[in-house]
Amino acid sequence: MSKDKLWGGRFTQPTDKFVEEFTASINFDKRLYHQDIRGSIAHATMLGRQGIIPVQDVEQIVHGLREILDKIEAGDFDFSVSLEDIHMNIEARLSEKIGDAGKRLHTGRSRNDQVALDIRLYLRDELVEISAYIDLLIDALIYQAEQNLGVMMPGFTHLQTAQPILFSHHMMAYHEMLKRDKGRMEDCLKRTNVMPLGAGALAGTTFPIDREYVAELLDFPEVTRNSLDSVSDRDFAIEFCAASSILMMHLSRFAEELILWSTSEFKFVDLSDSFCTGSSIMPQKKNPDVPELVRGKTGRVYGNLMALLTLMKSLPLAYNKDMQEDKEPLFDTIDTVKGSLKIFADMVREMKVNEARMKTAAAAGFSTATDVADYLVRKGIPFRDAHEIVGKAVRYCIENEMDIPELSLAEWQIFSPRIEDDIFGSITLEASVNARRATGGTALERVKAEIARAKEGR
Repeated sequence: MSKDKLWGGRFTQPTDKFVEEFTASINFDKRLYHQDIRGSIAHATMLGRQGIIPVQDVEQIVHGLREILDKIEAGDFDFSVSLEDIHMNIEARLSEKIGDAGKRLHTGRSRNDQVALDIRLYLRDELVEISAYIDLLIDALIYQAEQNLGVMMPGFTHLQTAQPILFSHHMMAYHEMLKRDKGRMEDCLKRTNVMPLGAGALAGTTFPIDREYVAELLDFPEVTRNSLDSVSDRDFAIEFCAASSILMMHLSRFAEELILWSTSEFKFVDLSDSFCTGSSIMPQKKNPDVPELVRGKTGRVYGNLMALLTLMKSLPLAYNKDMQEDKEPLFDTIDTVKGSLKIFADMVREMKVNEARMKTAAAAGFSTATDVADYLVRKGIPFRDAHEIVGKAVRYCIENEMDIPELSLAEWQIFSPRIEDDIFGSITLEASVNARRATGGTALERVKAEIARAKEGR
């Protein structure tokens, strides 16, 4: 008989050693110890209140669990692979300490609903922390936007110069993305924050438990409504990984721009030495390793999402051992997202902007060509005709190795007699930027208003 297992009564042979190691999850689920103990204290308290186990047992259980918690946090707890997971490790140690009272703790529950509870408790805490990390990066973006008000840069489409914009406007674009990311995390929290304990293995329990009371003790606003779904649901973990994938995609896009902007070809920004490394052979190199690594880690988070989706796609109701594989992708995603957000917030705040270089680049590449077309429209020329006129002017500039601001009035009038002296006031960078005053535009007054609005929302 397998006497070392808490479930060993039915078995006549010990578990194969390799099988024991292969099926154990303690090496990664031990990080759930705090949530496991908190859930067990709430469960024991309810069992005593309902008269399912003696009150004296509850007192011993709670005291014993708190002692175990202290030992784990002090690093004085030996986790055993033979006990498989965090639940069995804690319960076995509790029974060693307090005897039969410890063996009564598992009354009215299963490891199936216990692990579902632990993961929800854990992810709930992490979602709150991740939202706080998003706020740190949002604050860094707002800081850069305020510090660089009026700094102009080229806006790009297809990575080609398109129209001049404010650098602050560009920073606030990432604020919008992160605001959506935070909203997705908060929305995920609503579906995570539902209490599954009491579902038992799959069908509920015959004991007169009070699930709502346990939910109250654990700060859950509601309980799950179907025992089968309670133990087999990992939607909340998948949803978190999906939201994290979108968040990491945003960070990766930003990382790509910082990598480009910090090159000697762009020289738009200077990343602090604290966030860069050198070369082992080329002494002049300053490599943007942090944004490169975040860009790389994005694929890792995508992979975690696909791993969870693939894990769950063929599982019949209710719990299956496959679901043990949910934790490592989830934990890795949490760690990766938190690390990426923290390091990005610090890096962005310390980033220096090269205003002169950005302005020079903003003036190049015919960036105010659209403003000339708009000027012609205001003179009564249909937009499509105006577009053709400006296209011919650009071709003339290319052939004569000049840019739009260098054209004389006589040269402008080659393309349209309606062009007058006032053209020159319409095609400066400042005029181009500040003409875009509609909501969401890059005009200085509009960007200032959006920064104020963002700060108000914080």
